[in-house]
Amino acid sequence: MSTATLVAIIVACVIVLVLIGVGLWAVSRRRHLKQRFGPEYERTVEETGGRLTAERELRSRERRHDALQVRELPPDLRQQYAADWSRVQERFVDRPESAVSEADSLVTRLMHERGYPTEGYEQQLQDLSVEHGRTLEHYRNAHEVQARGGGHATTEELRGAMVHYRALFDELLAAPSGAGSRTEET
Repeated sequence: MSTATLVAIIVACVIVLVLIGVGLWAVSRRRHLKQRFGPEYERTVEETGGRLTAERELRSRERRHDALQVRELPPDLRQQYAADWSRVQERFVDRPESAVSEADSLVTRLMHERGYPTEGYEQQLQDLSVEHGRTLEHYRNAHEVQARGGGHATTEELRGAMVHYRALFDELLAAPSGAGSRTEET
């Protein structure tokens, strides 16, 4: 076997190994994004029209999120927010539409307290998607009902909105260990 043939075989093997390495790396990154973003991964793929564009978008969200000063709440503040939620939930019986509006405001205040920017609904969704991708659909559903407002939502839809807000609220409020995370029916 000539030297040129041997070099060609070695170069071909190196190229194949590099391609395999790149493929494994890409699969690993995709798996990471799918696990981190949950259902938000597929939603972003659908919205952007392709996996590569979606993955670029999701990595961009991760970088933005890493630059935020997201923090845990101290126990006393966590208790205060839990008490505030209870009061909002109690008001639902007499004034469901008002209670849903208050729930939206309370979730927004909690997001702000945790260090998430609260300007603009779409940006809120993107920022929350990094750590809360699995409950983000709850937030979308609640926000949709609340945005209709003006007496256009049924009491059952408003009750559903409260349950949806509660899912994100509990996740945002949860202690670092995940303790305290629960979703109750209204």
